[in-house]
Amino acid sequence: MTSLWTRAGKVFTKSRASGLSAKAPKEMGSNSAEKFYRIPEGKGPHSVGCTDLMTENAAEGSFLRLYYPSCNATDNEEAPWIPDKEYYQGLSDFLNMYRVVGERLFQYYVGSVTCPAKPNADFKPGEKYPLLVFSHGLGAFRTIYSAICIEMASQGFIVAAVEHRDESASATYYCKKKSVSETEEESTPNMEKEWIYYRKLKSGEEERCLRHKQVQQRAQECIKALNLILKINSGEEVMNVLNSDFDWNKLKDSVDTSRIAVMGHSFGGATVIESLSKEIRFRCGIALDAWMLPVGDDTYKNSVQQPLLFINSEKFQWADNILKMKKLSSNDSNKKMITIKGSVHQSFPDFTFVSGEIIGKFFKLKGEIDPNEAIDISNHASLAFLQKHLSLTKDFDKWDSLVDGIGPNVISGTNIDLSPSQALLSVCVSRKSWLCGWLKAALIFRAELSSCHKEELLSE
Repeated sequence: MTSLWTRAGKVFTKSRASGLSAKAPKEMGSNSAEKFYRIPEGKGPHSVGCTDLMTENAAEGSFLRLYYPSCNATDNEEAPWIPDKEYYQGLSDFLNMYRVVGERLFQYYVGSVTCPAKPNADFKPGEKYPLLVFSHGLGAFRTIYSAICIEMASQGFIVAAVEHRDESASATYYCKKKSVSETEEESTPNMEKEWIYYRKLKSGEEERCLRHKQVQQRAQECIKALNLILKINSGEEVMNVLNSDFDWNKLKDSVDTSRIAVMGHSFGGATVIESLSKEIRFRCGIALDAWMLPVGDDTYKNSVQQPLLFINSEKFQWADNILKMKKLSSNDSNKKMITIKGSVHQSFPDFTFVSGEIIGKFFKLKGEIDPNEAIDISNHASLAFLQKHLSLTKDFDKWDSLVDGIGPNVISGTNIDLSPSQALLSVCVSRKSWLCGWLKAALIFRAELSSCHKEELLSE
């Protein structure tokens, strides 16, 4: 009998007979115990570091993971992909699974996964970097889009991946001070994590009302993250309530304050639009497979003045959602829309890289296109768009054709039929279709209960 736990990005088994030994992580949907998960490394000229930043001992503070160009690290340690077991519990809640089951299965299959960034590596000085604020999707959190964030950092961006506290994340937390009675023991730290889990719709609750309220908070959290990074850039001291070896003073005068953008996926795409409408310091935005339901009517009326790129998957979108995008982008050459052929909604988060081929496709974690090619198209189009609208002096313009929808596996605009009859039909199904991939993903883990690993996972 064995129990599972993780350390330094590896899975270890603790056997009553044989002690500790390293164990290869399983790939979801694979019978091979030797095949490792791998989130792709950045392809740019910079090594990438990452660190977490949390301000204030309350939910109103900021919480983000910073990805940045780093000095070459001397060790091979990588950052954990999912850093706390409570995130497994939150994902289990979001996917309507029992926590005890979901936590063990997530731990078993992805507990060993790391992201290819060096934790708390020294910041690389010597130039001013553009800033990109990233907003995660519904049920996600700050670490789930590491493939995108690491690529952007490797290409010379500082990326602030916000973890939202509007109850749209599977799980998040803030650090609060313990009561006097709890801190009497000298060995007890005086801080503890207060967890905030995903809030499901209540019976009879209107989803649009809740999501609109949440997207307002999300936009403010993106703006707050922007202000925080600029405060650090100006040399002001910021108190990080998390224990960290990272030297924040090295970020002073390292942000190009005239080159700031915002990016996000799904609910994060709606957050991009709301953030642009509220903050002119965001010079442009990129919405990845945006879910438009949360966007308020006032945003359409006042429009969004900054350049905006919609990068959509082929399988997720529907007519009503696309028509809302077009309301923001019609007759504006600085607003673009492209679709990646063969892609699905989960082609943007990291889950597409840590699922097996058969299971990944069956449950729509992978599309018909290779996940690495899909993320490359998205990243390259994003970089070309950012170069143009942030006036960067890079060579990202070599991918300009992608922004126009020209190239293998990319089309301009959308593949969706926008005829009036189809648009009316799509309104009826849109509220359910956007979550399809996530809900089906739950079946991956439920199915595994009857697999050959059931006895090992549930034994003590």
